[in-house]
Amino acid sequence: MTYLVNDPEQFATDALRGYAAAHPEHVVLAHGGVVRSTETPQGQPALVIGGGSGHYPAFAGWIGPGMGHGAPCGNIFSSPSASQVYSVSRSAENGGGVILGFGNYAGDVLHFGQAAEKLRAEGVDVRIIRVSDDIASGPVEDHRDRRGVAGDLVVFKIAGAAIEAGADIDEAERVAWKANDATRSFGVAFEGCTLPGADGALFHVPDGEMAIGLGIHGEPGIREVPLGTGSEVADLLLDGVLEEEPERADGGYQGRVGVVLNGLGSVKYEELFLAYGRLAERFAERGLTVVAPEVGEHVTSLDMAGLSLTVVFLDDELEQYWLAPADTPAFRRGAPDSVERMQRTSVHTPGEEAIPGSSPESRVVAQSIVEALEVLRATASEHQEYFGQLDAVAGDGDHGQGMAFGTRGAAEAGRAALDKGAGARTVLLHAGDAWAEEAGGTSGALWGAALTAAGSVFDDDRGTTPDDVVRALLTGTDAIRRLGGAEPGDKTMVDAIVPFREALETEFQASSDAAASTGRAAAVAREAADATADITARLGRSRVLGEKSVGTPDPGAISFSLLMAALADHFGAAGSKQQP
Repeated sequence: MTYLVNDPEQFATDALRGYAAAHPEHVVLAHGGVVRSTETPQGQPALVIGGGSGHYPAFAGWIGPGMGHGAPCGNIFSSPSASQVYSVSRSAENGGGVILGFGNYAGDVLHFGQAAEKLRAEGVDVRIIRVSDDIASGPVEDHRDRRGVAGDLVVFKIAGAAIEAGADIDEAERVAWKANDATRSFGVAFEGCTLPGADGALFHVPDGEMAIGLGIHGEPGIREVPLGTGSEVADLLLDGVLEEEPERADGGYQGRVGVVLNGLGSVKYEELFLAYGRLAERFAERGLTVVAPEVGEHVTSLDMAGLSLTVVFLDDELEQYWLAPADTPAFRRGAPDSVERMQRTSVHTPGEEAIPGSSPESRVVAQSIVEALEVLRATASEHQEYFGQLDAVAGDGDHGQGMAFGTRGAAEAGRAALDKGAGARTVLLHAGDAWAEEAGGTSGALWGAALTAAGSVFDDDRGTTPDDVVRALLTGTDAIRRLGGAEPGDKTMVDAIVPFREALETEFQASSDAAASTGRAAAVAREAADATADITARLGRSRVLGEKSVGTPDPGAISFSLLMAALADHFGAAGSKQQP
């Protein structure tokens, strides 16, 4: 459990503030994360690395010369929002472009991708590196589609060293991908982790067993096997990783490896050293030379009991960068260079955007939108525990928290914009940004995009009609499907969205009654959401669990259907105006 908590909902923010206060020589706070306390040298690519909180030292602990320039930090196990990624990137970038590095998880892909699009629209050269080292999460032929675990350390260390040595953005991107493709990781867990303020772990491993192929967001393993001795666990990890050892070749990999033995939170140093003793023997037996091994906590998962092994198969270039100096709060190697660095004087802080003018009619609609957002907030809060329990089957368990945070942020941002005179369109745009930022993760990005897309239907200079209301719902659901890339049968929110959309369009064409049409469509969506219990997940965080996902409905589909049902009830209660 987590013993030191103020407000569980503010745990990540409080911890980040304290971290920055403890390391002022290395980092300063920026919106949603930290950046180096010194300015990025003019023209040097900025390596911006990040993900959810709960993994320290990853990612904020790796900011400093020789590694990262900035780290956006999301809520516990949730990706940072696009706004946070953008702000940290803007603070770190100084004419050399930005490399965005993160573990290959859906929420991170979406939010970092959105930030990249915004930066590119402003003329910034942006490259994206999705670390994908976890061999348990996909076949070798799809290596770049795997998820990222402790290989993050290797890839970001090597990429940061290349940048420090003078690489431009093209060269740094090439080296980062080369490091990723040469890195493999495998892990086991003995017990799940507990979210701050929660009563129990996200999952439990039966006594005397261990879970193989765990994820760093608290996802359980893909199977359980009997718990062996320390040496037997070390053998299992090494055998798994070395199944993908490349061929040795002149001028390339010749049997030299970088190694990271990583504790996940509750397996401490003496146990790790015990396991590494066996690994050192096995590496020698295989004729492998270990270069600068790292044994300790590098990519944790709160208090999860477990460990992982990462191996990077080195050639001369990768070895040079693996050994290069680095100076960060959590990772130091060699001596920092003597280059004089300019103290940072500012960071990017999102200002309050000017509120466009609006008509009285549009402000009436905006008031109705804010009331609808409050309904969504109350519904998500009421079902927060239920959503979390469903999501815990996939091992993450944060969907309830994410929906509660997202709806709260949207309602508060919408109300704040309304109080400043915003019309319908602007209220929804502010609400969409806030939902994505507060919730983080995949659902945060998708719901934020839905509200933003719905806002495009309305206007700050006019009122609205029931047709606009329905069109906004259709446009919002289309945005979720377009951005998420899922199809019916993948066991995602889309399994409820597609029948909802079809029913809403059909019913409204027949009746012109927005409230009744939304209610009937919500009922159809709930039936479809319940039916996802019979589907084996093909996309999203549950896909690596295979048949283990059968028997529990998709939490995103369930939450969508419940929110739409609450919205329909609100429409009906609103009476003949039928405004959101």
